Amino acid sequence: MSTAPTTQLRLLATRRLLPLFVAQFFGAVNDNLFKNALIILIAYRDTSNARATEILVTLAGAIFILPYFLFSAPAGQIADKFEKRTLVRIVKLWEIGIMLVAAAGFMLNNIYFQLAVLFGLGVQATFFGPVKYAIIPELLAPEELIGGNALIEAGTFLAILIGTIAGGLLILAPHGYLVVTAALLVMALIGWSAAFFLPPGRAASPGLRLEPNIFAETWRILTYAYARADLRMPLIGISWFWFLGIAYLAQFPNFAKEILHADNEVVTLFLTLFSVGIGAGSLLCGRIQKGVVNARLVPLGALGLTIFGLDFWLAGEPEGSAAALIGAVPFLLNPVNWRIVVDLFVIALAGGLYCVPLYALMQVRSETAHRARVVAANNIMNALFMVVAGIASAAMLAAGWGIASIFLAIGIGNAIVTVAMWKTAR
Repeated sequence: MSTAPTTQLRLLATRRLLPLFVAQFFGAVNDNLFKNALIILIAYRDTSNARATEILVTLAGAIFILPYFLFSAPAGQIADKFEKRTLVRIVKLWEIGIMLVAAAGFMLNNIYFQLAVLFGLGVQATFFGPVKYAIIPELLAPEELIGGNALIEAGTFLAILIGTIAGGLLILAPHGYLVVTAALLVMALIGWSAAFFLPPGRAASPGLRLEPNIFAETWRILTYAYARADLRMPLIGISWFWFLGIAYLAQFPNFAKEILHADNEVVTLFLTLFSVGIGAGSLLCGRIQKGVVNARLVPLGALGLTIFGLDFWLAGEPEGSAAALIGAVPFLLNPVNWRIVVDLFVIALAGGLYCVPLYALMQVRSETAHRARVVAANNIMNALFMVVAGIASAAMLAAGWGIASIFLAIGIGNAIVTVAMWKTAR
């Protein structure tokens, strides 16, 4: 009998998972490449009005998340009503169209046009989410769900890292517009092509009547999902995971500059540690669980998030001012900073252990005919938690609490979640 990690990697050599993995991976790269390229363009387009730049950057993030509130409900209905392989092909073809429009936007050099493109990309991602997570249980055997979700999550965070870094580097390179446009189109074409290799599926609920009232359907799917006690824990747990992710990621630039007196190289290092750590934790989860879908690793992951999150707060105490900002190499050469590096990596690794079982539990506990709508409800709550994380962090900073106080609040909040998860897992 093969070992668990071998089984996980073997899934990538099968038609049941590889096409979905490729479509998801390159889609996530595209989302973050375009979004970060646009943010860099906004930041460097007009440096004379810092307040206007800050508003546009904030607006860009909100524009990408807004479709999850508006269109998750119809996305879930459509994913339950129609055959999912066809939907994957349509959504990935949609992505190619959006990238062509993005190319026109770069040629016009119109930021507001590109913000509209970003909204369209957010809509496309909103419709892909329920299809992606609802099709996994149709493609994989029950004992493969943990491994399949681990690979998808590891690939997603690696894609986010690649897209974020590439977006910032490529757009500022010579002929950056052309390079970014070519990259976006090539990856969209790869994702669309991969969709044609997915095995044929079936409609989960072909007789479902599509509700035209988006707000009524949004309330309906949220009520249905959270009325189920067996679904409530994984849904809230996943949303908390995205709350933590946004709370940490949003503070990395200020934390590096204001507290560690480090430049953007260290910010990139933090993003790398975070993405690789979550990927490693996701794969480790698959190895430990050995195909069994349960919540036993969730409290352990939450405990790791709490302990190393609090130590990350302690390790990041200000050490005074510096004459110049240091880069990644001097930062790593200082042994004192390795505590921060280890803390951040283990926080992310614990996050992988924490979130993968929750995604699998959401899938196996959802009725087949409602699974995509449950995923849609999860996406709505994820978006809400991310917005709350951003607002809460901004409010704390505005009140003069400081970045360290945000990390302390995250650690305390996660301690409460750890206790709740432990009681629920029992």
